[in-house]
Formats: sequence, structure tokens, C-alpha cells
Amino acid sequence: MIELQDISIAFTAKDRTVRAVRNASLSIASGQIFGIVGTSGAGKSTLLRAINLLEPPDSGLVLLDGRDITGLKGAALRRERQKIGMIFQHFNLMLTRTVYDNVAFTLHIAGKSRQEISERVPELLGLVGLSDKADAYPAQLSGGQKQRVGIARAIANHPQVLLCDEPTSALDLETSAAILELLKEINERLGITIVLISHEMSVIKKICTRVAVMNAGQIIEEGEVYDIFATPREEFTRQLVEHTLNLDLPARLTEDLRGTLLKILFLGERAEQPLLSEVALRFGVSINILHGKIEYINSRALGILVALLDHDRSEDGASRLGEAIEFIRQNTAHVEVLHA
Repeated sequence: MIELQDISIAFTAKDRTVRAVRNASLSIASGQIFGIVGTSGAGKSTLLRAINLLEPPDSGLVLLDGRDITGLKGAALRRERQKIGMIFQHFNLMLTRTVYDNVAFTLHIAGKSRQEISERVPELLGLVGLSDKADAYPAQLSGGQKQRVGIARAIANHPQVLLCDEPTSALDLETSAAILELLKEINERLGITIVLISHEMSVIKKICTRVAVMNAGQIIEEGEVYDIFATPREEFTRQLVEHTLNLDLPARLTEDLRGTLLKILFLGERAEQPLLSEVALRFGVSINILHGKIEYINSRALGILVALLDHDRSEDGASRLGEAIEFIRQNTAHVEVLHA
């Protein structure tokens, strides 16, 4: 269990004080993959580094398994940090050392014997899929391979916690997906608690079970990832989610609309059922789906459709359209009228 209680951190820059983190509190359960998301400058990296005291808080407490580590210094702090691995956006590898030596260095610093190191390093390289790269240098590796070395190094000393500072932002989409899958595998196989920060909700969606949203140094919203995507409470969070889902329509589709344009949110099993077909048959309305997608977040379906509904122009067509929209409201999570 990681607990951050009322953490505040400020920096002085050019004769002004920047409050990077303001009164932030979090509880992260053991074995969880927890995300912290926000735009650049939100304070998420600073908050992450408070967990291993690379950024000691000006006020507040950092607790690991109920133990207050906030005031630790020297050898006591070094021992505690061995329980907390960290991987970085830009890998931070030693360029003049081989892959083997980069991973071994962490074990050497921890006081492991030569035999322990010779046994542990091949095990780690096998876990991250780099058994054939032990003698290679960082310059000979791809970005994804460098990050795999960083992961192997971070988990070398059997940490309880793994901190991930934008681990995929320097990688292409395919490589990012592979690294996220590796982190998920490590979490499942080794039970390591992972705290991951990102400015991309798409990264959070793929790997995390819970997420905290940061803005201007504050945690403005926290919850299950599925719930944050399905029903964000804060406007800032809604903007992050909508940017990820990307349901913008070309202008030509919204010109001279004839009918009622709806954005419909489906949750759970409803996202997989033919509700709109039922509406068309029951109420005699035409339905034109202009945009939509179904996301699966932690194996739960979340569907969003933008659909144009029109009545049949008969005498009671308009009233049947109203009934159709009300039926959709009653059988979905949320309906927003974009144009009427």
C-alpha cells in the first residue's frame, strides 16, 4: 500500500514560487497498476518522484505499507529506495556499458555478490526478451529495447513498487503497446505495484485499473479507469476523454442536418446489443450512424455513437421520433442532443 497524505511541493524559479503539487492525497493498493494523468506541467512527475523521495515533499506524508518514510535520509533512505524501482522516459542507460553491465550495475550497488549477479542478470534479460542482447551497447538498440533494459534494471532488486515516468512517450505506437504489455505481464507474474504517469489517456486505458487526474498541481478526480472514461465528473477530465475517443465530425456532415443528432453512451452489455435496430423497427424512424466506436476497458465495454434520427414525415412521425429518443434515454447510460 502506498499512501500520499496531503503532499505539497514547491520550487523557486526566477524569483517566483511555483507550487508544483498542492495538497495531493492518494491511496494505491498493493499489486495495483495505478495511473496518474495530466497535461504537461500538471505536477504528475513531481508527485511520482515524491513516492521515492527524489522530490521530498515540503509538507505531507509518504507511507509505504503504513510506515512513514518521509523523513528518511542517508543509508535508511537508500535501503527503502531499493524496494522502489523506477523507469524513465528517456531510458537513462550508461552508454559505455553493455546491456548486461547496465542491469548488473544496479545489483552491484545493492551489494549483491558476483555469483548472485551472474545468476540474476540472465534471468532478468530473459524476462524482458533481451537474452540475445547481453553484450550489445545502448547505441545498438532500438528505443523499445532500451526501455526493456530500463525495466530489467528497475526490477533487478525485487522491488515492491515500480514507478514509471512517461515510459512510452518516446516510442512509436507499436513499440509502446509492447512495452505496456510487458509491464502488465510483470505486474501479473511478480505482483509488483506499478504507478505510471502519462499525458495520454490512451496509455492509462490500456494498462491501469485506477487513475488520478491532475491539473495545475492538484488531483481533481480519481476512480476506476472505466468509470473515469464512462462518466467523468470534471470538465478537464471530460476534455481528456473526448480527445482520446476523438468523435469529431467533419463540418460537411453537420451542415443542413435534417433530423435530431444524438451522442449516445452505452455501458456494459448494452454496448454489444442492437438497440438502435430495435428503435428503428419499433418507432419507424430512420437512423444514420455518423460516428462511433466500442472501447473495451478492463474487459468492460463502453460504446459511443453519434447518430442522426429522422421521422417518417407522416402525420405522427414527429411524436414517434420523440418516443424513440425517450426510449434510447431509458435504455442507455447517457444521451446528448447535439442538434435538433
